[in-house]
Formats: sequence, C-alpha cells, structure tokens
Amino acid sequence: MNDSPGWASPGSPSPSDDQGAGAPHPAGDQAPAPKWSENQPPAAQWSPPAAPGPGRQAPPPPPGRGGGPYAGWGRPTAPKPGVIPLRPLGVGEILDGAVSTLRAHWRTVLGITLAVSAVVQITQILLQRYVLPQQPQINPDASPSEQLEQLAESLRVSMVSAAPAMLLGLMATFVTTALLTFVVSRSVLGRPVTFSDVWSEARPRLLPLLGLTFLVPLIVVAVVAVGIAPGLLIGSGAGALLVFLGGLGAVLVVLWLTVRFSLAYSALMLERQGVLASLRRSAKLVQGSWWRIFGILILTALLTFVVAMIVSLPFTIVAYAVDGDGIDAMFAGGNAQLGWTFLIISGIGAVIASAIMYPISAGVTVLLYVDQRIRREALDLELGRAAGVPGYGPASPGDTTPRS
Repeated sequence: MNDSPGWASPGSPSPSDDQGAGAPHPAGDQAPAPKWSENQPPAAQWSPPAAPGPGRQAPPPPPGRGGGPYAGWGRPTAPKPGVIPLRPLGVGEILDGAVSTLRAHWRTVLGITLAVSAVVQITQILLQRYVLPQQPQINPDASPSEQLEQLAESLRVSMVSAAPAMLLGLMATFVTTALLTFVVSRSVLGRPVTFSDVWSEARPRLLPLLGLTFLVPLIVVAVVAVGIAPGLLIGSGAGALLVFLGGLGAVLVVLWLTVRFSLAYSALMLERQGVLASLRRSAKLVQGSWWRIFGILILTALLTFVVAMIVSLPFTIVAYAVDGDGIDAMFAGGNAQLGWTFLIISGIGAVIASAIMYPISAGVTVLLYVDQRIRREALDLELGRAAGVPGYGPASPGDTTPRS
C-alpha cells in the first residue's frame, strides 16, 4: 500500500493520504506506463525486437521513445515542461535545474535572496560594531600559562560572536526555504512565478516551518551534548579521551541525521505535513539512497563555497586595502581595528555571494525531493498531469492555476 501524500501543486488544496502516486487513476486517464530504472529496460525489452517478416511492417516505437535500430535501448526521452525532465534525474540535471530556476526567474529569486541577505548582513555588521566583543590578541612573549588563558578567552569570544551569526543564518534559511521552495516547485511545472503567488502559498506554512527550523538544531545540540557529557563528568585524562571519542561519534550521528532529514523542509512545504511528520517523511524518502544524497549535498556545498569565495574575495581584498592597517595586515594576521568602510565593502560582497548561494542550495534540496519521489512513487505521472503535458491525462480537479 502506498502512503505517499501526493504532490501539492501550487494552487491546489491540501493532499490527503489516499491521493498518492499509487491511487487509482480516474476514468478517462491513461494507465500509467510501467516503471523501470534507467539501468533496466522494461519487460519484454531485454533483446532488440525481431525483424518483421515478409509483408509485415515493423511496429512503431513506444510513445516517448526515439526511433532507429536501437529505439528500445538507453534512457527514454521525457517531457520537460519546466527546468527538469519528468524522469529520474542525474546529478548534473539536479544542479542544472537549480541554476535554471535562478536564471529563468531571476527577478523573483534575486528579489527574495538579496532582501534576506541584506537584512542579515546589516544586522551582523551592527552587532559586530556595537555589541559583540573584539577578538583579543595572543601575546607571543607571554608565559605559557598566560598564553593558555588568552587562548581560552579568544575561544570564549569566538563562541559568543558565533551565536548571533548562527541565529541569523537560521532565520535566513527559514525565509529563503519558505519562499524558494515554491519558486522551484512552479519551475518544475513550467509555470510563471511572482512574489505574490509565492507568498500566498508559503504564508500558511510559516509557523510549522519555523518549528522545524529550530527543532533540527536542537536535535543536533542534544546529540552533541549526549556524546561529550560522559567525558566532561569524568574529567582528567580519561575524560578528555572520552570527550574526543564521544564528540567524534556525535559528529557522525549529526551527519547521518542531517542527510536523513534533508528533505523534511520540502515535505513540510509541498505536502503540507506537520513538523514531526515531515521528519518521518524525509527519513522514508532518503532510506536506501543515503550515500547518493550525501554525495550530492556535499558537491553542492563545495560548489556554493567556491562561488562564494570567488564573489566575496575581491570585496574583502578591496576592503582591507582601503581600511584598517591596509592589505599588509591581512597577510600578517594582525588584529586591526576595522572601520565602517571595511564592514560595508565586505558586507556588499557577502550579500551578493549569499544571494547566489541561497537559491542554488534550496533548488538542489527541492529537486532532490522531487527526484526521490519520481524514483519511488512515480511522481512524474502526477507532475505531467499537473503541467498539462499531452498523454498524461487531465490535471487534478482541484488544480485551477492557469498554465503558462
């Protein structure tokens, strides 16, 4: 029995549990094509079709397949109403779909991400300038005990300074996930995207998304606390070893949970699931594909990091050159008192980098969710109907959003 909740296409009512991909097709719809993976041809296609006899014509190739002598082999062609073809996706197609969404709807996407990034950077600059303590210097001429105290103080200041940045990052993730998820979902269907449409779809889901946004970090903190608590309680050398081993184990568990729950945001927004139900739904979709999803998420993180460095590094160099102790302080590792000029120039670079990173990361996550549902639940059939693709049957009765 298939318990998938179906696809909540923009403008459609909330899906129920009996409207999944495995639900019977209504009268008049075409029967779904047999599912097969890209590595295994469908039934009766393990060998090329036999040549027709005298006076007989070869049958036409199946719908959606190319002609020619090898028509029964290779990956089938698939309709592409939006940024991705409606079939299981490769890594390159997922990344290309995320970039294509940014390129096709750049006004809406950049309007969202630039606004969020600007607010985050302005808040961070004000906190860094007026609220957060300055990073203390470690005196190389001090005694070992004094250097140890200075190092401990430096670590404390770093932790205090990192807390507001983490909170701002969570809020930025919350807003961009809420809005960009629906931008990507409409892009998959090839529909126009405006901010008002995206906001009307996202607004009812903001409260559950806020709960999920803060629940996941709390789970991470709880796992780390459980991992290092025994070593902290024991103390001494054995305790330090337990802290190291427990911390290492906690990091591995956190990594496993992060991938396992990576599709929860999409499930919560598009399927209108609750907070805990979205976590269970993500775990079910990821099951059996953990390593593949982990690899794609790591590749996406590396690509966005490289893009962010390429974009922000010139701004940072210019900022050091015109403020503080100059560019020599950057290479010497000095702790110069940086002024407004440095903060503003480097902040502009960070805003531009974040405006590019957010939609790519959100797009990859949503498209991973779509890909897993296509592979497991034949979501491509439902998407084809929702997009009005010929041969996929009529759209869902509750879907009244006009097609592009």
